[in-house]
Amino acid sequence: MNKRFGHIRQIAFVVNNIDQAMEYWAGILGIGPFFIKRAIRFSDYVYRGEVMESPQISIALANSGQLQIELIQQHDDHPSIYREFQQQSGQGLQHVAAWGTRAEFDQRRSALLEQGLSIVQECTIAASGVRLVYFSTEQGPGGFIYELADLLEPAQQERIQNVAAQAEQWDGKTFYYDVSK
Repeated sequence: MNKRFGHIRQIAFVVNNIDQAMEYWAGILGIGPFFIKRAIRFSDYVYRGEVMESPQISIALANSGQLQIELIQQHDDHPSIYREFQQQSGQGLQHVAAWGTRAEFDQRRSALLEQGLSIVQECTIAASGVRLVYFSTEQGPGGFIYELADLLEPAQQERIQNVAAQAEQWDGKTFYYDVSK
């Protein structure tokens, strides 16, 4: 257990082409199926302390056991941690995430700020109401950003459990399901 952030529940990769990335993860690595939501924007978007227009991104989620894999493709040039990573590193592992309830999220967010960590991006997924906060922890060798999400709320459990259950039952044939609607 990570004493500071909580259990790592998700690892997230910034990719240049999300369809090619899903094909790689499913076809070569055997992880799938992915659930993709295309062309989404955040609400309450704050990047490096400034309220801004949200970037447009697509995200794809699949599980490997209890670990969720997230693929992220940004479709525009709006400032974001994803665009920043892509400009500096190309594509690859960009952040890991811990999940909590709303109360745990608020408590951890406050505690991490009191410990001197800085927020690089904060937003809400408009469709679900899930809040995300990204802390800068990438300064060290092999570093990355750490995300907190309030995904352990009861309203989110069915979706999270469905992604995990589909991975357990996956026959390896369908690489992804588009859940954009």
